[in-house]
Amino acid sequence: MLTITHTHEAGTIIDGTAKGDGSAEILKANRWRWGRSIGAWFVPNSRDRLPQDHVITRTAAALEAAGFELAPLEIDRTSRSTAEVEAAKIARQADRVDALDAKADRKTANAETAWEKHERDVARLPEGGEPIKVGHHSEGRHRSAINKAHNSMRRSIDAHNDAEEAARRAEAAAATTDARYNSVTVANRIEKIGADIRRYERQIIADVYDSEKGYRPATDEQKAKRAAHYSPKLGELRDQLTYWEQVRADQIATGKATGYSRDTIAKGDAVKIRGHWVKVARVNAKTVSVETPYSWTDRAPYAEIQDHQPAAA
Repeated sequence: MLTITHTHEAGTIIDGTAKGDGSAEILKANRWRWGRSIGAWFVPNSRDRLPQDHVITRTAAALEAAGFELAPLEIDRTSRSTAEVEAAKIARQADRVDALDAKADRKTANAETAWEKHERDVARLPEGGEPIKVGHHSEGRHRSAINKAHNSMRRSIDAHNDAEEAARRAEAAAATTDARYNSVTVANRIEKIGADIRRYERQIIADVYDSEKGYRPATDEQKAKRAAHYSPKLGELRDQLTYWEQVRADQIATGKATGYSRDTIAKGDAVKIRGHWVKVARVNAKTVSVETPYSWTDRAPYAEIQDHQPAAA
């Protein structure tokens, strides 16, 4: 019997499948992936999110149509707070960094061992680059030594490349959390979450299309039904917005981020963006327009302003 479960922490997972039972083709067709570390199929990007009901029901229907027996769906719609989600992500990333560091160390040790083996093989070659004596009793031994040195060099190069790639992945993983909490990234995330909230709020009060009369205002009953439908998602988004706004406030308070806005920037001021000082041509609600050497201006979000000098200065 197959069991599909969903929790906010683990995401959407199916248990009970077996290799060669035919379930893999159905799950792949419905965009599930195999998780080697968890030993089960899962829905990508379902962890720390509300369940994707359309994917779950479609998959369940396809499995039942193929003759599989399914247990009742176990869907937990309880959401963890954004603070809990972020703490778990940071912990998982730290574990991943440790694992990749250990892998890089192993690969580096393998590369060193492979190089030492190559040096030993080279030492067995005749001194002075002596050519092969064709027909001599030493020909076979000489050719074998050359092949061993050649093969060990190839293995050494491959091991060195593997070690460099492992080190690169470990370094990239170590920077992931810092990149996620980059001040500009945080500001952009706040803007996106706010836009998503406003989009759902518009959908709740949106007009309804009538085939005879065209668009008409939604009734209170329709609005209430939509509000109930979008309530879980809106609750999740509002919690995320509160969390990231606090993160940004802390970054501004500690000097890790600037808090410039149209209230603090004026036309004619100089601002530093991406390491370059430019003159402000216009201040907008969310961006600042700056002069360029050409006939047009460039725009940048206020979060990208690194420093500021008033025009008077």
